[in-house]
Amino acid sequence: MTEAGGMPLVQENGTPGRARLLPVAWGGEVPFPGRWVGGVSLVVAPVLLGVGVLLRLPYPFFFPGQLAARVEHPGPIAVSYGAFAAGTVLLWPALAVLAARIGRRSPGAALWGGVLAVLGLFARTFHAGVDHLAFQFADRQGAEVAARFVGETYGAFHVFGVLNLAIMGGWPLLAVGAWRAGVLGPVRALALAATAVLPLGVLKGTTPLSVVAVAGLCLALVPLGVTVLRDGPAPGRATVLRWALVITASLVLMTLMGRAG
Repeated sequence: MTEAGGMPLVQENGTPGRARLLPVAWGGEVPFPGRWVGGVSLVVAPVLLGVGVLLRLPYPFFFPGQLAARVEHPGPIAVSYGAFAAGTVLLWPALAVLAARIGRRSPGAALWGGVLAVLGLFARTFHAGVDHLAFQFADRQGAEVAARFVGETYGAFHVFGVLNLAIMGGWPLLAVGAWRAGVLGPVRALALAATAVLPLGVLKGTTPLSVVAVAGLCLALVPLGVTVLRDGPAPGRATVLRWALVITASLVLMTLMGRAG
């Protein structure tokens, strides 16, 4: 028996019949984003966030200090904020894979924890855009003028402001679900929950809690990413080379189009 699109309908025991449609899976996971995208995200995204946090460690936490650091040390600050923004965006496939694994035994925590955590990524990406604009202002008008402008507009309402709670709330739910589902042990689940203390908002520097948060995220997700990447056959050398060329060409093309736009 098939559905309208031609995909067979199977029961959970594998026999044909009118039952819930089970996804084609690798190792029990949903096919999107897949083992390779999800596994690479689990490994790379936390590391990028860690790089971003550590590079701004020497500079004052609040926005006047961050803007001054941009003018005085543009290289490290550019890499720091760029790495953090990239890690934020690249974290969504990791959350999809993590939520899928949690959902086998703790579907409620997987659903709400995953939704809140992903919404939190959207909010942090918005903050990254504001950071970028403020830095361009500082480059052209100076740190003091930029700090005065940011200070006058810091409390301005935006729709993404309602997601601030989601930035913090999703991680503890995912941590509880991961522990209950056996995806993470108690120590790594607690480390995942610690991600909730990562400071949020515009032009934030690094505090000891920031370091704890990204260290916990790395401890929780990087080993899981290695496990996911090993959970299946390794690609051949020709396949790796082909995909490396495709990804490199795509990144170059998107970069050129982005600069042109």
